[in-house]
Amino acid sequence: MDLILVRLFFVALLGGVGYFLHPFEMSGWMGAAAGAGAAGAVIVFELRVRALSLKRLIGAVVGSVLGIFGAALFCIVLRNALPQGTTSAAVQIFVLLLMTYVGLLVGTSKGELLSPTAMGTVFTGDRPTRRSAKVLDTSVIIDGRIADIAEAGFMDGMMVVPEFVLRELQLVADSTDSSKRQRGRRGLDMLQRMQSSEKVQVQIVSDDFPAIREVDLKLLELAKKWEAKVVTNDFNLNKVAHLHHVEVLNINDLANALKPVVLPGEKMTVLILKEGKEYNQGVGYLDDGTMVVVDHARKLIGKSIDISVTSVLQTASGKMIFGKMDENGKPPIGPQPPSIGPAAYGEVFQQH
Repeated sequence: MDLILVRLFFVALLGGVGYFLHPFEMSGWMGAAAGAGAAGAVIVFELRVRALSLKRLIGAVVGSVLGIFGAALFCIVLRNALPQGTTSAAVQIFVLLLMTYVGLLVGTSKGELLSPTAMGTVFTGDRPTRRSAKVLDTSVIIDGRIADIAEAGFMDGMMVVPEFVLRELQLVADSTDSSKRQRGRRGLDMLQRMQSSEKVQVQIVSDDFPAIREVDLKLLELAKKWEAKVVTNDFNLNKVAHLHHVEVLNINDLANALKPVVLPGEKMTVLILKEGKEYNQGVGYLDDGTMVVVDHARKLIGKSIDISVTSVLQTASGKMIFGKMDENGKPPIGPQPPSIGPAAYGEVFQQH
C-alpha cells in the first residue's frame, strides 16, 4: 500500500511540474499529461527491474556503463569528423542511445556469468562450454545416483539445474502425500550435496520458456539453447528427447550396464504402503523411489518388515526389487497361488 501511495505521489509530482513549467512550450494541461506519462513509464521500468535477478541487474548496470563509456569515446571522433550542427548532435545522440541500449541488453543476458564459479573459470582459462553442460531433470535429482556418479568423476562439465525444476522439486517436497514429500526432500538434499561438493560444478539458471507449460518440454528447449545433454531416468522423457534430437544420458541405462546394487539373497527392511497387482502381494518403496514387491505381505500394509531379495529387474524404465518375507526359514503354511513374476511386472513397468 505504501508503494502505491509513493507511485501516485510521483505521478502527481511530475504532472504538476509539467503543468507549471510548460516543457517544450506546451500548454499547462499538455505539460501535465506529458509529466504523468513520463512518470508512468518510469514506474513500468521500475516494475520490470524489480523482476530481474540480482545477477542480471548487475549485468545490466555494467553493460550500460560500458556502453556509455564506449559512446563517449566514439562521439569524440565524430566531433572532429563532422561539422558542428544539428546533424552532428543527432548522430552523437543516436550513438549514445544505441551503445547504451546494446550494453543494457548484452549485460542483462550475460548476467549469469557473474557467478563466482563462472568468473573463476574465466580467469583460469578453463571455462566449460555449454556443449559440455548437463541439464538435470527432477527425477534424476530425486534418484540421487547422479551425485555419486559426478563425485566419482564419471560426469564432466557443468550440472545445470533450471529454476523451474527447483520449483517442481519444492512442490513435491510440500506435497500432502508423505511418500512424495519424502522424495521431494531427498531431491533437495541431493542437490545441496552436489553444490557443496568440490568435485561437482552446479549452476542454477533462470532461463525459462513461459509459452511452454510442460516441464519436460522446457528441459528440452533449454538443452537445445545450451547445446547440452539431458540427464534423466524418466523413460518417457528419454523417448521424447530422441524425437526432438536432443542427446540424453539415462542413469537407468548406465545401471543396466552394471551389476545391480541389490543382489538376490540380501536382507532389507521395507515399509509396505499398498497391495500389489496380484493376490496377497504388498508393495513398498525405497528412499530413491525403487518399487519393492513382496509376496504374502498384503495384510501388513502400513508396517515395516524384513524381507529377503529374490530377484532384481532392471530396465530402461527403472529398477524393481522382488522379495519375500524373512520368516526365519519357515515357509508359508498351506498352498499359495502363483505370484506374478519379474517378467510380467516388467511388461507393466514398461507401459508406465
